[in-house]
Amino acid sequence: MKILGIIPARWGSSRFPGKALADIGGTPMVVRVWQQVQQCPELSKVVIATDYEAIAKAATKAGAAVCMTNSHHPSGTDRCAEALQQQQEQYDYVINIQGDEPFIDPRQISLLADLLDGETQLATLIKRICHADDLFSPNVVKAVTDQKGQALYFSREPIPHLRNVPRSEWLEQHLWFKHIGIYAYRSDILQEITKLPQGWLENIESLEQLRWLEAGYRIRTAETQLETSGIDTPEDLERALRLLKNQEELKA
Repeated sequence: MKILGIIPARWGSSRFPGKALADIGGTPMVVRVWQQVQQCPELSKVVIATDYEAIAKAATKAGAAVCMTNSHHPSGTDRCAEALQQQQEQYDYVINIQGDEPFIDPRQISLLADLLDGETQLATLIKRICHADDLFSPNVVKAVTDQKGQALYFSREPIPHLRNVPRSEWLEQHLWFKHIGIYAYRSDILQEITKLPQGWLENIESLEQLRWLEAGYRIRTAETQLETSGIDTPEDLERALRLLKNQEELKA
């Protein structure tokens, strides 16, 4: 199974412009993501797909393969589709690793890769929710699956609703999962889903994976025990730098 790892990294960001080049312990963030992804043995190749010359320059300097893509892509999925089209080799699957996950663990990518058997159309990761703040935060996407691990729905609201149970007790009364934003696409499916019009569910929740579910595509999930720490704002970066400092002090 040939799997292409793609790290979409755009310059524009409403909350944190230029975050792909944010300094993480002396390394641009997108390069640090690439260094982590490179450690996953299941990936045949890893490419940074960007729309900005400075990002491409930093990535190339570090030794990464770079693919220049259109600056008007509405999502990382669309950027991945263009990057796949530019490859000279054929790949069975693409794994989209977000360029703002400098602490992504290669084992998470391997866990996702284990789902890719030729029949799987799309796949992603979920993780058990352990804190009430995450359960009720609209910024933490919740996931519900069937007994075989196929995604049924994603929402910014806690789902399912626990009738006749006080919300203060929800976390103790039910097993909840949040979505981890790493995706795998079968190559032919990737080209199909980028041609889909936005659906009603995607519009109201602002979650692109709902477009795929609403169109009838199937998304397999695997449960990870590992946490992720994405960077969306300068405040997130400050927390990430503190985490990095703590990790270095523990190693010392």
